[in-house]
Amino acid sequence: MTDLEPIIRLAAKGDGVTVSGRHIAGGVTGDMVDEAGAITPGPHHIAPACRHFGVCGGCLLQHADDTVLAGFVEGRVVNAVRGQGLEPAELLPVHLSPPATRRRAGLHGLRTAKGAVLGYREGGSHRVVDLAECPVLHPALTALIAPLRRFVAAHGPKGIVGIDLTLADQGVEACFTHFPLEGLGPTEAALDFAQEQSLARLSFDQGYGPETVWEPEPATVTLSGVPVSLPPGAFLQATHDAEHVMAADAAGWLAGARVVADLFAGLGTFAFALREESKVLAVEAERAAHLACKAAGAMSGGRVLALHRDLFRSPLQPEELNRFDGILLDPPRAGARAQIAEIAASTVSRVVYVSCNPSSWARDAAVLAASGYRLTKLRPVGQFRWSTHVELVSLFER
Repeated sequence: MTDLEPIIRLAAKGDGVTVSGRHIAGGVTGDMVDEAGAITPGPHHIAPACRHFGVCGGCLLQHADDTVLAGFVEGRVVNAVRGQGLEPAELLPVHLSPPATRRRAGLHGLRTAKGAVLGYREGGSHRVVDLAECPVLHPALTALIAPLRRFVAAHGPKGIVGIDLTLADQGVEACFTHFPLEGLGPTEAALDFAQEQSLARLSFDQGYGPETVWEPEPATVTLSGVPVSLPPGAFLQATHDAEHVMAADAAGWLAGARVVADLFAGLGTFAFALREESKVLAVEAERAAHLACKAAGAMSGGRVLALHRDLFRSPLQPEELNRFDGILLDPPRAGARAQIAEIAASTVSRVVYVSCNPSSWARDAAVLAASGYRLTKLRPVGQFRWSTHVELVSLFER
């Protein structure tokens, strides 16, 4: 009889790891593996939710149940910070976004001799998977897959085009890249498409930034009850439910803070969640997002003030930071090395750090810990369901 060994965890890229350290693609925690690598499914190995799983590069973990998914998300975060010699005082339950909740997507389309293909790229390839379904997307985005395919088939150029979709308050925003609109016919077809599909906005980017051709009323996204103008291509949290959980954590952890600085604020996702109890300075470098936050802040009671500043080149200094009762930061994947160094030198008592990269966050956490901060609360977040992309929200206190 062939000896079997169990898979005991998932590695960072989603493959199963056995007791002996072998990496097994397609295995999940609880599976058994023989010497040749054949998998005997265990209690946490489930049927994938999508027919494209295994080919489409969008999801890597549809064969894992929620217990394994939550353990994977938690492990990525906790192992990263333990690697820096730190331990959270309180590890909160993992939040997993449910299926059919993703409100933004980046698709690719290609006109072919028989029509068009439209979807995500295959894993490790430039080939486009022609989507028949996508169980992670919000239904409003899924409903556009077939109409977008027909539009690309009828009017698309010869090369691959990009199609970014975002769910706004008024409906779906669609932005095409590498899709020239030449002449009256294609332009009228684009307008007809936007009207037929009740799009909130339709834009085309030919390398000089998105140019809007259809927007019946200004597109907005509501953040903690405040409608904020949605610039084309603006960053949003991937799911509304994860945004709500992280914003609620941040507001609870910063309760009682009279004045708060929201650094890398974007449109104001967290700033507007904090405004009920605090006056908030929202600091952002990207001009369109800054202006949208500034206008919404002025129209929603004036408790959110916006500052245009590049925090990578010009981080807030300790003497500026010391004016605040709390700091919230949500930097890009690279982290916030320069700004964290200044926070570490400040006297601010509470810092809420939201991150989409456990590795850069853990590096920054070590800097804060070395200056006297304790990691008192930590919540892992899996809003990119079935992927290996992990996020978190954390609280550091002096």
